Amino acid sequence: MMTTTLDTNAGTTAAALRNLYVVRFGFALIWAALLFLTGPAPGPVSVALLVIYPLFDVAAAIIDLRSSKTARPTAALYVNLALSLLTAVGLAATAASSVPGVLRVWGAWAITAGIVQLIVAVSRRRLGGQWAMILSGAISTIAGAAFILQAGTPTASLTSLAGYATVGGVFFLISALRLHRTAKSA
Repeated sequence: MMTTTLDTNAGTTAAALRNLYVVRFGFALIWAALLFLTGPAPGPVSVALLVIYPLFDVAAAIIDLRSSKTARPTAALYVNLALSLLTAVGLAATAASSVPGVLRVWGAWAITAGIVQLIVAVSRRRLGGQWAMILSGAISTIAGAAFILQAGTPTASLTSLAGYATVGGVFFLISALRLHRTAKSA
């Protein structure tokens, strides 16, 4: 009886995460396309998009916290929630004034959120589909450092963030596809 309950909870968690990851994939692609279309310098639309992205991450963390039945790394998810809120505030403060400022804030967020994503994915590895999230977290930390370095160059551009979001979205899709198998088998 205990094993059945655990299997059911794992299946419920896998299904919830799968659905969340599919939504995150779609959001990332749409967001990236819109940011790319706004161009390399900040304008009113790109500023709004820059603030919306971490706020969407906050919403996703809340949904994750509420829907996961097993493998709930709640402390890490709360850290991610706080980091994303701080990032939204930081981006709102810097987005209208400077591309380098945006890249530094985004880079710091990518590094810290990538570390948190690694922690969450490793703690959920038994659910399946987490290797993509582990890889995504590692790439996010590297990309964050690259954004900070890019901020000091004359080629600093917001469009590089669109590529970052697209790659992250693809990792969410891969993980969702893998979690679909777990949800079906449980």
